[in-house]
Amino acid sequence: MKRKHVAVLMGGFSSERPVSLSSGSACADALEAEGYAVTRVDVGRDIARVLDELRPDVAFNALHGPYGEDGTIQGVLEFLSIPYTHSGVLASALAMDKELAKTVVRAAGVPVAQSRIVNRLEIGDEHPMAPPYVIKPVNEGSSFGVVIVREGQSHPPQFLRSTEWGYGNRVMVERYVHGRELTCAVMGDKVLGVCEIVPVGHAFYDYDSKYIPGGSKHECPAKISPNIYQKIQTLSLRAHEVIGCRGVTRSDFRFDDRHSEEGELIWLEINTQPGMTPTSLVPEIAAEAGYGFGALLSWMVEDASCSR
Repeated sequence: MKRKHVAVLMGGFSSERPVSLSSGSACADALEAEGYAVTRVDVGRDIARVLDELRPDVAFNALHGPYGEDGTIQGVLEFLSIPYTHSGVLASALAMDKELAKTVVRAAGVPVAQSRIVNRLEIGDEHPMAPPYVIKPVNEGSSFGVVIVREGQSHPPQFLRSTEWGYGNRVMVERYVHGRELTCAVMGDKVLGVCEIVPVGHAFYDYDSKYIPGGSKHECPAKISPNIYQKIQTLSLRAHEVIGCRGVTRSDFRFDDRHSEEGELIWLEINTQPGMTPTSLVPEIAAEAGYGFGALLSWMVEDASCSR
């Protein structure tokens, strides 16, 4: 039986290039160990020509950030009729826009935090929302550009108007939700486990706590009540389905249980291209559910298609 030829797409030119290279290398090595013929592709502006010449059986999308998880590369793969992993054009674009994704899941009964979209250049000395609140780029991942404005701060951070800001002018201002950081993976139509992320030496789950070994602790499965655990699973699958996702996704939540066990549970966002680095969450959650890294990636390759 002919081995499937898998092109692992990695790198690219977003802010998340280093993460993508790490994810892609780990995936390529594991897929080779599973018996696939693998070509590593560092994605550039000529990717359509490269893939047309390569003609792999499957494109494994290990890209992160703009162009890789916003529907752009997905459109190229659809045009070339190359089956690919993860979500399709529309779901990828929708999930990447944090405010639009929230609008869709809110309509399906998923609880989200109050927020508004503003132009960063128009944020002056007055708070756009009563503190505490979070400012985040609308179309970035890996916590790039995320700023927490605490109670007692007299004005918004002035560097938001700096020419060095590289995350676009549209930003989301969102009510800050106190509490625990929880995340849940979905694999196809099956919801996996819930993991709690505890940043070590960081105020929140930022870039360093995500990707530097020792930057965070993972409690997998999360030590929360069965009721909240199941609720997170239900909401994660609902978000996955209403946005139209395919393959593997990960939904992030905040859970404020300071005043009661039931607390306040808020959905933050869905990640259609979860990291696959040695410190990433989805491989750990999948392993807890009985899927080793190689088995998880093999499932993703066999699940690949066009018209996703």
